[in-house]
Amino acid sequence: MLLVLCVDLDDDLGRKTGFSTPVIGRAPVEEAAVALATADPEDSDVNVIFQGLHVYDDLTERDESVEVAVVTGNDEGDVDANREVGDEVDTVLASLSTAEDVTALVITDGAQDESVIPIIRSRVPIDGVRRVVVRQAQNLESMYYTIKQVLDDPETRGTILIPLGILLLIYPLALIGSALERPGFVLGATSALLGFYLISRGLRLGDRLDAAVERGRRSLYAGRTTILAYVVAAVLVVLGIVSGLNELEAVRETTATEVGALASVAAFGYGSIQWIAAAAVTTSLGQITDEYIADSLEWRYLNAPFYVLSIAIVLQAVSAFFLDRVGTTYLAMALTAGTLLGIVSTLTFAVAESRLSDSGDSGETHDPKRA
Repeated sequence: MLLVLCVDLDDDLGRKTGFSTPVIGRAPVEEAAVALATADPEDSDVNVIFQGLHVYDDLTERDESVEVAVVTGNDEGDVDANREVGDEVDTVLASLSTAEDVTALVITDGAQDESVIPIIRSRVPIDGVRRVVVRQAQNLESMYYTIKQVLDDPETRGTILIPLGILLLIYPLALIGSALERPGFVLGATSALLGFYLISRGLRLGDRLDAAVERGRRSLYAGRTTILAYVVAAVLVVLGIVSGLNELEAVRETTATEVGALASVAAFGYGSIQWIAAAAVTTSLGQITDEYIADSLEWRYLNAPFYVLSIAIVLQAVSAFFLDRVGTTYLAMALTAGTLLGIVSTLTFAVAESRLSDSGDSGETHDPKRA
């Protein structure tokens, strides 16, 4: 039996139509092809599926034993997508009720989908690979269409747009330090803007920003305390930066000689670390509160505020030591106290979680978050 395998590596079929894959059989495959063509007529995977149906019908007319199926991966990446395709091929092979040896004809729309061929070959012998190429006019409209597809296709964003954007940034970087004549400045600025745009499209920064705004809106409507915690933490961080700069300026005014880089970092840290630590504790407490409300709190989450305090104690002591405001005895005590605070908090919550989990397993179901 010949198995006609239509490969959709990034799962356009499932994402755009909601079809459960793999799709096996002539009628279900045709239904899936029509659904995908209706949802997105420009998707090249439509042609792949119809090509598989064409091959199936052609071989059926010759009285050959043949079956057609559509297998998909996902849009997470090559490794995960290839593994998912392999799992779906196993499902298709298990569903075939035939005593004949099964071979496969793989149909794809390009080299990206053909990367899964070794995965398929490890499960079934491959008689051939057919790549579907759509004929189109080579004119200005098709060029615009191609560029638009490249900008929108998640498969080509990372592999084409990001390197191209980096190349476009090389020219404006080369102008730094040279005389910025008007033509060179205009070309450099244009190249930089285009490079940043391509990199942002390649990294999907616009989509990520939209998703972050949507998450923030949902969190606000859901009454999540992390929203308030993040706002307060942002204010505390700003206050910390101002306090650190003020401390640095005070050190420069009280020092007769020039302040070195190490002393500058120590002064800024000494003035800002308590504010930044307060911001970190605020965000961790907000997250812990939301986890508790959502009934998903785990004991180890409670370590976060204590770890922040431990790190703050150590950094504060080190900064004060480099500013000659404390001696080695104070530094040693602070380092010991910070270390012990982190260790004690870790052991305390680990023991508490272990004992409450054991009591829950041996008796009634016990929720450690409500203990």
